[in-house]
Amino acid sequence: MAQIIKGRKFANVQGDFVVFLIGMRVNNWLMIHKWFPVAMAMPKMIKELYKNPLSGFMGESSWFGRTTISVQYWKSFEHLEAYAKNNDMEHFPAWKAFNLKARQSGVVGVWHETYKISQGSYENIYVNMPLFGLGKAGSVNEAIGKNEHAAGRINN
Repeated sequence: MAQIIKGRKFANVQGDFVVFLIGMRVNNWLMIHKWFPVAMAMPKMIKELYKNPLSGFMGESSWFGRTTISVQYWKSFEHLEAYAKNNDMEHFPAWKAFNLKARQSGVVGVWHETYKISQGSYENIYVNMPLFGLGKAGSVNEAIGKNEHAAGRINN
């Protein structure tokens, strides 16, 4: 179980960064041979990214169910795109396999959203939580003084 960090904390990232949301949705549970390979591709990618700090990947949190989601933090859009297009990394062959084997069936759907975040244009709070979300990607600080309230954290 993840270690709980007691108290009020907030995460900060120096400079601009990218938030990337990606996931899949199982549309037909009975067709496991179509959706299971898609579901198994993401854990391999995440493991690979954590092992490669030069990729620009900063951290991730995932949730699983009929619709899965991975919230990822990247140093830049260029880093994210370079990973996605790299033939030697896990993503490109997985995307190719999805397009060849599952895309046309409609059994499984995939999706993503990308957001460029400017320094000082976000805020967050974590109370009695383990490292989570942006806290896994940036530095975690005490939410005291000017950082006690959202209005103070938004301009960090």
